[in-house]
Amino acid sequence: MTALTVNLNAVIELTDEQFFQLCQANRDLRFERTPTGELIIMPPVGGETSNRNGRLNQQLFNWAEADGTGIAFDSSGGFKLPNGADRSPDASWVTLERWNALTQEQQTRFLPLCPDFVVELLSPSDSLKVAQEKMTEYRDNGDRLGWLINRKSRQVEIYRQGQEVEVVESPASLSGEDVLSGFVLNLEALW
Repeated sequence: MTALTVNLNAVIELTDEQFFQLCQANRDLRFERTPTGELIIMPPVGGETSNRNGRLNQQLFNWAEADGTGIAFDSSGGFKLPNGADRSPDASWVTLERWNALTQEQQTRFLPLCPDFVVELLSPSDSLKVAQEKMTEYRDNGDRLGWLINRKSRQVEIYRQGQEVEVVESPASLSGEDVLSGFVLNLEALW
């Protein structure tokens, strides 16, 4: 199954509140929204991808808890990016300073910011081109470090502010660099 994109703008332009309510009323579905308001309905992933995503999140959450400088999020967390898009990366992280600057209400809804760090784990049904566009969108909206992990080709694309995308072949691990100081993702658990 591939993602389904629906252009509702000819019929209705969903407000942020309506989009949030749509997501809440359909918790078994995963929605994203482009900057132009197109609704993207994401299919569920298979067991293997779900397991690898869980392993990825486990490593990030364990590090974030021990480190204490930020908050980690899984793929069910929504972010309202500065360009107007609503996205849910497979794994993400926000500094504690930015998290604490949000109101209590903002913390309970789609966060009105772009994460400092994002990871997208390409599943067999994902389009590489669409995932690359999404990673560029994160970077353009303030993400400081992003990893696009392609298990099939055993490649990782690394997105950094103000730099060209770096492609790494079959790495055993990845460093969180200066964004997630001390974090090392063991990719052997994901390949």
